Amino acid sequence: MTLPTPDSGAAPTTPAQRAARVSTAVAFGLQGFFLAVLLTQLPQFKDRFGFDDTTIVIAVVTVSLVAGVGSVLAEYVATRATSKTTLRAGLAVIAVAGIGIGLSNSTALFFAGFAVYGIGLGMVDAAANMQAVAIQHRYGRSILSSFHAVWSIGAIIGALFVSASSALEVSLPVSILVAAVVVAIGTAALGPRLLATGPEVTSSAATPLVIPWRPFLALGAAMALFFAIDFSVGNWSALYLKDLLLASASTAALAVAAYQGAGLVSRLTGDYWVRKYGEIAVVRVGAGIASVGLVVVVFAQSPAMAIAGFLIVGLGAPVVAPLCFSAAGRLAPPEQTDAVIARLNLFNYAGTVIGGGIVGAVADLTNMRIGFAIPLVFAVGLILLAPAFRPARADAAPLSVDHVG
Repeated sequence: MTLPTPDSGAAPTTPAQRAARVSTAVAFGLQGFFLAVLLTQLPQFKDRFGFDDTTIVIAVVTVSLVAGVGSVLAEYVATRATSKTTLRAGLAVIAVAGIGIGLSNSTALFFAGFAVYGIGLGMVDAAANMQAVAIQHRYGRSILSSFHAVWSIGAIIGALFVSASSALEVSLPVSILVAAVVVAIGTAALGPRLLATGPEVTSSAATPLVIPWRPFLALGAAMALFFAIDFSVGNWSALYLKDLLLASASTAALAVAAYQGAGLVSRLTGDYWVRKYGEIAVVRVGAGIASVGLVVVVFAQSPAMAIAGFLIVGLGAPVVAPLCFSAAGRLAPPEQTDAVIARLNLFNYAGTVIGGGIVGAVADLTNMRIGFAIPLVFAVGLILLAPAFRPARADAAPLSVDHVG
């Protein structure tokens, strides 16, 4: 992928910074790839183990809760070693968990594998964004959306991989094992090119960290709402098409591919729109577009219409996440952003619990169509939270990040 050219007046980048940017982007891509592989195969897991919708909800909520533990672990490791070490360790955990999930032949082993995966998921989510924010600070311009764009590329590849595996009648265990091996190989290839941030390279990490709490919590709320929308699409779109609209498994997987494909467009252009119009305008417009797409999803009468709705959602919502991390990175000195990013990332899992748990529970009690009305409300909420994306460091009473979340 061709990276955007530097803004006029931006400091020239070094080879080490460019290498770190590429390596971090690869980590984002691996994360998106494997998550999409797991989520788009939920219908196959359901059939393989004889799960009902409630069991799927429990599995998804379990991953989200354990991922929160992984994010806390990422902060612990990154503030005592480096975010580079944390990121590589998290990707290794994902690869090992994927192998375990692929080889599982019982419900107990399935849940154990998903729990281990949740630890790796949380570590990578936090550490990859630590890397991205640190690199953005060194570039001196908005580039964070480009990292999340590569995450979307990985998710698209993952969804298409599942669709192709289904069409070719590749078994579920084999497809999961192949995906896990891809993550393992990619992790090994990252090498030493990631950016070293943390107490090993700066003595300022020992300085007590304080942040203005109101902007932090507002960004956290926006983060939770976005991930509730995102996880609803990733988690339930395939089941929506398969169970309610009677689509085939290969067609159902295309809902995530359409969402992530549009999300790629949103994120590839996100940095440009931010530099041109500012964060607030971008969030408002993006959330508005997502609201329109979710209206289409709720009223869809065919798989094609639902897929079109998910595509529209993807054009608007995915730009929100990188802007949350970018704004949070301005709440503390650049050398102390790792802890802030890890704590903000916890709101990610609050959102996934809502998107994976509450939406699924409502759908189980009623139907998936009513379930998708919930993320529609969340998209409207994002419009209202748009002003939070221009935080100031000193305009509110500071609260130690240890007391937030």
